[in-house]
Amino acid sequence: MLDNIKAAIIDLDGTMLDTAPDFHVAVNRMRADLGLGPLAMQTIVNFVGKGSENLMRRVLAVDYDEDGVAQRFEEALASYQEHYLAINGDHATLYPNVIEGLQALKAKGLRLACVTNKPIAFTLPLMDKKGLYPYFDVIYGGDSLPKKKPDPLPLLQVCADFALQPAQVVAIGDSSNTRKPRGPRVAAY
Repeated sequence: MLDNIKAAIIDLDGTMLDTAPDFHVAVNRMRADLGLGPLAMQTIVNFVGKGSENLMRRVLAVDYDEDGVAQRFEEALASYQEHYLAINGDHATLYPNVIEGLQALKAKGLRLACVTNKPIAFTLPLMDKKGLYPYFDVIYGGDSLPKKKPDPLPLLQVCADFALQPAQVVAIGDSSNTRKPRGPRVAAY
């Protein structure tokens, strides 16, 4: 089945890195800025997926109705991004065998792309800090293209970048964006 695979698209958060501790610290610092109490890490983990904007809306919805969320959204997002940038990668850890897995994929001749919904300004320094950057030919953050996952545009863009058909590319991630399973998922794209 995988004989014709020429490339892999790999997600970052929850797939190569456990970034939940970074999210936990940055979200709770943002909440403190707004005069709100901290949230448990598991609560924040349950809110992760579909980008920072979605995370902020869900975190604010713990304390506010829809209008309250809308009123505080911009301030909360700016605060979160400031705190996240300050601690980006400090609390995150590589999952076991990620580097060995990347080395094995490269040794098989696969081209690698990282596609994440994390903003590119956070993605590149994090990947560099954790030693992931050199393994990837292409890296797209959630703000690199007009649409982000779960829209297929970023994945199709990688296929175009590599001049490959989607059937020649495998996507590896931790979420279908309808639920948050534990551990990586592999799907032929």
